[in-house]
Amino acid sequence: MDLSLGFSPCPNDTFIFDAMVNNKIDTDGLRFNTDLQDVETLNKWALQGKLAVTKLSFAVYRKVKDQYNLLNSGSALGRGCGPLLISKKPIAPEDVKDCRIAIPGDNTTANLLFSIAFPEAKQKQVMVFSEIESAVLDGRADVGVIIHENRFTYQQKGLVKIIDLGEYWESTTGSPIPLGGIFIRKDVPQEIQQQVDALIHKSLQYSYQHYPQLSEYVTQHAQEMDENVMRQHIDLYVNDFSLDLGQEGHAAVDLLMRKAGES
Repeated sequence: MDLSLGFSPCPNDTFIFDAMVNNKIDTDGLRFNTDLQDVETLNKWALQGKLAVTKLSFAVYRKVKDQYNLLNSGSALGRGCGPLLISKKPIAPEDVKDCRIAIPGDNTTANLLFSIAFPEAKQKQVMVFSEIESAVLDGRADVGVIIHENRFTYQQKGLVKIIDLGEYWESTTGSPIPLGGIFIRKDVPQEIQQQVDALIHKSLQYSYQHYPQLSEYVTQHAQEMDENVMRQHIDLYVNDFSLDLGQEGHAAVDLLMRKAGES
């Protein structure tokens, strides 16, 4: 059986899926047609039900809940791993509401976490996440919400942190930060859904067994990223919740969904 599968080219996703999509483990007859895209593109595609299996921002879950089920394996959820709000010069948090804000997509969890922390801030500009640092540096935006590897590079570019949006979430809710998860369309047979979930778990276990070695699949999609940054990325976004969300992980996702309904 062939299944369409979408995830991002970021090291945490390629690390998780490498063994599964590159025949390093037995996939029990399942074949995956992969499409590596920015998560906001995947979010938009999910609203159309385009892919059978896909990475999504948890912020969009409530909009696609009738079409997709959340799998237990493959998620990015944890503590100390949230998006950052950065600028070129120090800005007081109370002044953010008057700023032009670059965000990595309307449907991203990063945007939702920003909106929870700064409900009065409305001057948002949507950009691909990798362009946000440059937009702040050249003045197209006053502040930017950064995700992924930019968390490790913004200081090298002379940018400063205004607030850690993940820390804000944790301090106000006590919950780990639900960033993104792996979802499967409900029209996929139930036994295949369970099989895919188990394969993602097995694929991640395979990658862990070979870590800190980085496979060619991870490095080629990370493009010019330094290998040390790739490992920092994996260490931050891949953890026990990625193997299995468990009760605490599912509770965190439910809480975010409730907050999304209130925002």
